[in-house]
Amino acid sequence: MKGEEPVGNLSRFCCIPPGYTGKTKKGHLIFDACFESGNLGRVDYITEFEYDLFIRPDTCNPRFRVWFNFTVENTAPYQRVIFNIVNFSKTKSLYREGMTPLVKSTSRPRWQRIPAKNCFYYRCPDHRKNYVLSFAFAFDNDTDVYQFAYCFPYTYSRLQGYLDDIERRSLSYFKREMLCLTVQQRRLDLLTITSPDNMNSPLRKRVVFITARIHPGETPSSYVCQGLIDFIISNHPVAKVLREYLVFKVIPMLNPDGVVLGNYRCSLMGFDLNRHWHEPSPWAHPTLVASKNLLMELDSDSTAHLDFYIDIHAHSTLMNGFMYGNIYDEEERYERQAVFPKLLCANADDFSMSNTSFNRDAMKAGTGRRFLGSSLDPETHCYTLEVSFFSYNTNSTTSPYTEDGYYKLGRNVARTFLDYYKLNSLVVKSKNNQKSSTRRESSGASSRSNGQSTIDPNTLPYPMKFS
Repeated sequence: MKGEEPVGNLSRFCCIPPGYTGKTKKGHLIFDACFESGNLGRVDYITEFEYDLFIRPDTCNPRFRVWFNFTVENTAPYQRVIFNIVNFSKTKSLYREGMTPLVKSTSRPRWQRIPAKNCFYYRCPDHRKNYVLSFAFAFDNDTDVYQFAYCFPYTYSRLQGYLDDIERRSLSYFKREMLCLTVQQRRLDLLTITSPDNMNSPLRKRVVFITARIHPGETPSSYVCQGLIDFIISNHPVAKVLREYLVFKVIPMLNPDGVVLGNYRCSLMGFDLNRHWHEPSPWAHPTLVASKNLLMELDSDSTAHLDFYIDIHAHSTLMNGFMYGNIYDEEERYERQAVFPKLLCANADDFSMSNTSFNRDAMKAGTGRRFLGSSLDPETHCYTLEVSFFSYNTNSTTSPYTEDGYYKLGRNVARTFLDYYKLNSLVVKSKNNQKSSTRRESSGASSRSNGQSTIDPNTLPYPMKFS
């Protein structure tokens, strides 16, 4: 296989010493990436202790080689190896900051990070001075199948199972629709989460639009999005108030084909979808066309006011969660859009205002944030929410993100909408139950005994005023 460029994923490839002709035996490692979201294009045998691994480039686009996800089996008892991942397309990486790959196995199904002392990221003269990630690993159970990944995988099938489970609960305030089919005929799911009274109400509704996973390898965005959904559909008092006054539209996976294929950034046809919002093609970018059309319909709908568009991503070189916003000529508009990130920073220890920035970089002109920021109503706030692939810093300590950590950020984003819309100070207290009312008020809940808010919409200041 040496010298060949990887064009597809390895399928149960047994890596044996050159010239070996005998029967495969224990310790002849079998590599596999032919599964959903898998990526490993090639393995070169160096010695019995060392292997060079090549990431398969994104489908139809050789520029992007970052995401990997593969299994190893047929190990010898206590076999020790060094894996070198040799063809990353990006040189700047959180591997410089202590990030390490993830591993799990049949008997230990929970993802763990490989210890930092076993990982090295360096320029390698043997690979045209490209950056190489080398990590040492000991296979301590010869009957296990081991899986290695760049970050916590989150597959299309996992999303479908998660949404199916919610649907089975028959929640009156949750609606799931298929917005369109992808090129490979997969669902693009649209979720609507709001009080049943808002579903068909002729009154003007405030809308928050959330999207995630336009870049398939940015798996943390799916965890953040799920954390947000979990909170909004929960029985938490804050969630109940949010559903009463807001309509949440969520597209949790904008690039299902890329996710299934195990790409890092591109779709089936090799397009970076987050550079084609300005002029998407129905045949090449159907999920963008459907999403853009829906956003434009909401923008022109007299019964809706689109307050927020937030696109969730993951970042490969920076720590913490943070946001990107737009620069506007109108000073008042520019100042207004800084409010939500500041509120989120107060709610989330892992959110960084220092990493948050506002720009009009020409290279980002085709992104959802940039295009929609210039196309939608001026009162619509458009952001990219980024979260680190690796860790966050708080009080001079660095904590690696876990799946639960990403969920928590999603919950905190949801809570921040309550602060933004200033519901806390507008809850009406019941005279005969003032103590319980005050307690609920602190979490944004209603004071009415049946759990419904007694807020008068006519008393709400911008941006909650209904018309």
